[in-house]
Amino acid sequence: MTEKRVIHWGIMGPGNISGTFASELAHAPEAKIAAVAGRSIEKAQAFADKFAIPQAYGSCEELANDPQVDIVYVGTLHPIHNENVMTCLRAGKAVLCEKPFTMNAAEAREIADYAKERGLFVMEAMWTRYLPVIKKVREWLDSGVIGETKLLKTEFGFDAGWNPEGRLLDPEKGGGTLLDAGIYPISFASMVFGSQPTKIQSTAFIGETGVDEQFSLLFDYEGTATASLHGSVRLSMNNDAWIYGTKGKIHIPEFLAAKKATLYVNGQEEETTSDDRTITGHLFQALEAMDCLREGRTESSIMPPSETVQLMETLDAIRAQWNLTYSGK
Repeated sequence: MTEKRVIHWGIMGPGNISGTFASELAHAPEAKIAAVAGRSIEKAQAFADKFAIPQAYGSCEELANDPQVDIVYVGTLHPIHNENVMTCLRAGKAVLCEKPFTMNAAEAREIADYAKERGLFVMEAMWTRYLPVIKKVREWLDSGVIGETKLLKTEFGFDAGWNPEGRLLDPEKGGGTLLDAGIYPISFASMVFGSQPTKIQSTAFIGETGVDEQFSLLFDYEGTATASLHGSVRLSMNNDAWIYGTKGKIHIPEFLAAKKATLYVNGQEEETTSDDRTITGHLFQALEAMDCLREGRTESSIMPPSETVQLMETLDAIRAQWNLTYSGK
């Protein structure tokens, strides 16, 4: 077996999610973190010291122009994803950007088009899709073992508490449920059905700070299938997913972290797949990105930029029903 080429990462945004990502990269010997950047050099240096990263920068531009960096993980706040990703792409860097990819479809389209024009790799960090259990679920769906998929029921919600100055409830920071928690069940529906809904019905509770604190969605797929999706940043939910087909069903407890899934086929003994990993699972998306770079691919077939753009269009359509905007976006 030949050794894999080492991929050198840059991390943009020394926050909590980047800390999780950096911790998990330590489990991949073929990955090295070369640099970290933040708007504050002090925070970037503290992050570098914690994770033994050799270089810290006080700006995205410096990181993007570091010749030691092959790919940049963007873990900054939603409203500056577009700016950060475009800075990295213009410097010729590959990018793995946290969800939500951007604030709206126009920004996502700008990134996707530019990356395609330049032949650069870019991918949304929808980490759930790369988990071993979800990979098995996709195999079940592709095999047609549950027949024609007719209904998806899933939710993701947590109680963040009341903190009107915090990121989750601040409209200036892209707060609210849809972009933070809602993207997970909506993206999951896109994976299950392989397309976006042709009809959307929705309702949301807009709280005191002007963001959606909870929502319910009903997606229609050309009159042949439906998805019932729910999300909240003020309610603790079960966070399960149920996929129903004409010949069976699939249950994924706490689908976001997906450590188990059970297949029920009519008249057959149930089958369960499980994953006993001790890490959260953010590593798997990094492994996919690195394989793409080694193989010269500019996108992942699991989460291609074209689907990311379509998902942002769906989010835009939902927000339009609520008359919800973020600083005019």
